[in-house]
Amino acid sequence: MKRERQETVVATETEDEKGKGRMEAEEDGGVDELLAALGYKIRSTDMADVAQKLEQLEMAMGSSAAANDDALLSHLASDAVHYNPSDLSTWVDTILSEFNAPSPPLPPPPLSPAPLQHHFDLPPAGTEQNSTITTVDVPSGPRCQADAYHLDPLHVPAVAGRIVYGSDTQSEVSPPSRDRKRMKLCSSPPSSSSTTDAATSPAALPVVVVDTQESGIRLVHALMACAEAVQQDNLKAADALVKQITVLATSQGGAMRKVAGYFAEALARRLYRPQPARNLGRSTLDFAAFDDMLHQYFYESCPYLKFAHFTANQAILEAFAGCRRVHVVDFGMREGLQWPALLQALALRPGGPPSFRLTGIGPPQPDHSDALQEVGWKLAQFADTIRVDFRYRGFVAASLADLEPYMLLGPDASDRDSEEEPEAVAVNSVFELHRLLARQGALEKVLGTIRAMRPRIVTVVEQEANHNGETFLERFTEALHYYSTMFDSLEGGVSAASDAAVGGGRRDQAMSEVYLGRQICNVVACEGADRTERHEALAQWRVRMGRAGFEPVPIGSNAFKQASMLLALFAGGDGYRVEEKDGSLTLGWHTRPLITTSAWRIASAAC
Repeated sequence: MKRERQETVVATETEDEKGKGRMEAEEDGGVDELLAALGYKIRSTDMADVAQKLEQLEMAMGSSAAANDDALLSHLASDAVHYNPSDLSTWVDTILSEFNAPSPPLPPPPLSPAPLQHHFDLPPAGTEQNSTITTVDVPSGPRCQADAYHLDPLHVPAVAGRIVYGSDTQSEVSPPSRDRKRMKLCSSPPSSSSTTDAATSPAALPVVVVDTQESGIRLVHALMACAEAVQQDNLKAADALVKQITVLATSQGGAMRKVAGYFAEALARRLYRPQPARNLGRSTLDFAAFDDMLHQYFYESCPYLKFAHFTANQAILEAFAGCRRVHVVDFGMREGLQWPALLQALALRPGGPPSFRLTGIGPPQPDHSDALQEVGWKLAQFADTIRVDFRYRGFVAASLADLEPYMLLGPDASDRDSEEEPEAVAVNSVFELHRLLARQGALEKVLGTIRAMRPRIVTVVEQEANHNGETFLERFTEALHYYSTMFDSLEGGVSAASDAAVGGGRRDQAMSEVYLGRQICNVVACEGADRTERHEALAQWRVRMGRAGFEPVPIGSNAFKQASMLLALFAGGDGYRVEEKDGSLTLGWHTRPLITTSAWRIASAAC
């Protein structure tokens, strides 16, 4: 009997399950499969009705009466609830009923007429107006179309002006009621479940509200902390901070994001050393060719190299006044962009142009091509068109320290008749001398070679920064401030030239950022002889040049005036500043000097 009763119960349960399955199949019959996949249960027979109701809803929402009735919109916003839409037809009916409902009574008019005011949702008082607040919602499960409109209250109350993390429970401040209403943007369709709070839902993840200004401060602190950890050989902490820097940098925009990215990459390279040592020799040649290309983009996108060439040329031109035979030795020939302007200035000199000889020095090319000869050929063609007697020699040297005075002066210096006027020699170095500091005694060797050539003038252009400090943290801090200003100036120049920025301007800016990024990588990631970007400020170069037997030559006020006029014509020139400093000229962005042009001659005591 007991067994028969159990079989009867099991049979009854089976019949009930079959009945329920048939009822569900009947209920789901005719449901549109495409919309069902998106979470909407709509029968094919109801599609026309739903479309008509949606059209009515669109007309109701777009009507001028509803758009101008602030009281009605406030009522609808305050009563908005957030449901997961499943029955689209019922949802449309609900919204239509809200729009067609009678308007709540309007408040009494003010006693005195007040001007019409437009209301905007502004951040709470005490935050910076230029801060950008971004809300990021990370879903935890399969994402459907309705999730894009589902705004649940924050799990951790967010306060404008700070970053809220899921684990941050300190200083929790509840947002005001007005902010809570502002989060409810629209009504959602009703469903079988009630309104769900994200704070009580175990599947909901916290929303992170990021203030770019606050995250920017945290980003700088993380960079400095990582540099300090690297200096202390705390690799575990440095590794964690590099990852944090990468996350914080994504919340930034413009120059700060790019600078942080390059510094994070440099720190990572210092920590992990991805490049094998056996490839350094070959990579050096490849990098030299690539640097030449980036150098040209940097020349086009910003005025720093133009300023360097112009001010150095002006000092050389004044030193060559009255000379019939002149000779310029360029320690960094590259594409020869500096010399057409000087050739033209000499061609226009009263009394006719002098005989001009140019010696260009450059690094070896990876394809063993004679790039210096090609540059010299182009300059010779240009000199011929303006009727200047021009001669050229090119020297390929891996280091300036490998050169000797007799090599640079050439046979012309000794083969000339004693009655003929000797050559007036000028030596030019643009961003080259600081590289010699990587090899002990190399700078002293080159300065001795220059002194043996007995030049009338030596022009030196260098970065106005100290990236050759004794400690890594000191170099890192100086580099972070310096290159942040450089990237700001690139952004400012391209923003001012919006027309040019649409095409080649943006490309030039991007390649210029790579040019500076490679310098950042060298300053931060390299040590020993590999760290060649050892920039030093003018005060330090004064000491070094003085020890080598040189004295400064003041650059005339004419160069200062013309350089200022040149910057006024340049896009974004309002941000650039030319200043005279102890007889030298500096170019900077706003209040920060970035490069310095100085002129030197052999001291009288050394003659």
